[in-house]
This record gives sequence, structure tokens and C-alpha cells, in this order.
Amino acid sequence: MKTGFLLGKFHPLHVGHLGLIQFALKHCDKLLILLCASEKESIDGKTRLEWLQNSFPMSPIQVILLEYVESELPNTSVSSRLVSKIWATKIQKIVPPIDVIFTSERYGDYLAEYLHCKHISYELDRHSYPISASRLLQQPIAYWESIAPAARPFFVRKICICGTESTGKSTLTARLAQHYQTNYVAEVGREIVPQTDLCTEKHLEQIANRHAESIEQQVKTAYKYLFVDTDVRTTQAYAQFLFGKPLIINDFVKQANQFSGHLFMDKDVPFVQDGTRLTMHRRNRLHQVHLDTLTAQAIPYQLLSGNWASRFEKAVAWIERLNLE
Repeated sequence: MKTGFLLGKFHPLHVGHLGLIQFALKHCDKLLILLCASEKESIDGKTRLEWLQNSFPMSPIQVILLEYVESELPNTSVSSRLVSKIWATKIQKIVPPIDVIFTSERYGDYLAEYLHCKHISYELDRHSYPISASRLLQQPIAYWESIAPAARPFFVRKICICGTESTGKSTLTARLAQHYQTNYVAEVGREIVPQTDLCTEKHLEQIANRHAESIEQQVKTAYKYLFVDTDVRTTQAYAQFLFGKPLIINDFVKQANQFSGHLFMDKDVPFVQDGTRLTMHRRNRLHQVHLDTLTAQAIPYQLLSGNWASRFEKAVAWIERLNLE
């Protein structure tokens, strides 16, 4: 049985990495992958480990996570005999004997020499996948197709559309999702409690949890963006407004409700009472509570005012500016 080996940061995992791994699998019976994650990198090693495992669930692959300190191991891809020898010494301590190493780097020959195995290079000129991992990190939306499918959910830009009642949140959420050809998360409050005045503290807990579950589910298949109608801060504002007390949320809900930005709908539109909402006076008071909640948590937001067409145009313009930051 021939055992193959390759190593990398996979920071992030992209289609070039997938091409190398698929190539390696054709030339060995078992493939060992050393995932090298330093303490200075922005994406933790366990997340990258999941990307690799989810990309090749049925393949004869074993991924070994090496979390290292850059002061102890050189963090460079320079083709150097000295650097290769240092890494080879480390590899021999944590990886079982191997027959062949696969790389897209010039240092592959040096590593193979010190590891006493064969080196098979793969596209040293990166002809098929001219990708820069650093560029992917800086502009994931622009280079979306180059990100490995398993890693894409991590880079989805989640955008929350929030505000008080009867300000067009649901309509704008759906319209933005259609415009950017992605999916969205609907507000779940009315599924749990049909009328605001019938809401209980227990209802708010259920809303927060179910909404978070929906965000986590939809982000898996989102295309670049995920538009979310309200967030947990909206639910927290209701808790303060209706019951005068904070809403306690768990870590799962907090994590799901991390957003790239908030679009806050102003109340300068006609109020429509559909029988489920607060009175216009209370709705306007709730508007301020929503704003105070965002401010208290230091959440920046973009205020959208004006007619429906103007709000959509302003939202798209804001999203496009977000891509340039």
C-alpha cells in the first residue's frame, strides 16, 4: 500500500488545494494531509480541518492538525533547504512513514530528500488554478468561485434588515435575496405568536432560538450573501419594550447572529395595521428601543429612509460599498 503525503495551511481552502488533493489521491492508496495552523492566522485550525473533512468524506484521507508557533517553525513557502530540513524534522515526529509527497512548490524536492521518499509535483506554474489565498481572504465575494464549496459558508456576508413594525423589512429582505440570487431568512415571530400583544417571555426565547437555527441552516447554501429579516437584537428590544427586562440568549444564538452589517428601516412610511401589530404610537416608541439596543451593543447600522424604491436603491448601494472595504 502506497502512502502519500501533502501539507498546507488551507487558509482558506480553495479549488487549487482541491485539485492537488484529487491529483494525489490518484497516485496513492492512502493520503495523509498535514494541516499547518499558526497562532497568527485569522481562521482557526479546527475550522479548516472541518473544511477538508467535509470536502472528501468518502476518500482514504487522514488529516493531521498541527497547531504551531511561528517563532518555532518558519512560516514561509520559500524554497529553502534549511527551512525544509526544519519542517522535515517536525513532520517525522508526528507523521508515520510515507512513500511519496505531493506539492505545488519548489521545496518539495528538498522535503522529499529529508523525508526519504519520492516527490511528485503538481502544476508548479499554477496554470489551472492561478489563485492567491491572501487575495481570497481580502476579497472573498469577488473570488467566490475559487473558494472550496465546503469553506464558502464561512465567508457568506450575513446582512440583517431590522427596524420597528410595518417598515417593509420582510419585503426588502426577499427583494434583496432575489436581486443577489441567494436565499434569505424570514422573520419567525408570527409563526410562534400571531399578535404582538399576546407575546410572552417564553415566546421570545423560542423566537430567538428558531431564528438562529434558520440562519445556520440557510447560510450553508447561500450565494455570497444571506439576508436576514430581523435578528436577536430585535428580539431583545421586544423583551425590554414589553417586559422591561433583558433576554438571556445562549452562545449558539449569539454566534448565529454575527452579521457583516445592519440595514435599519426608518419609520417614515405609512403605518399599516394588519391586526397583529402594536398601535402606531407604541410602534413608534418601539422604533427608539430598537435603535437604543443597537447602540448599547455598539452595533453599527445604515439607516434606510424614504419610499420603497429609494430604500432598495440605498440598500444595494450600501452593499456594493461593503464589498470595497
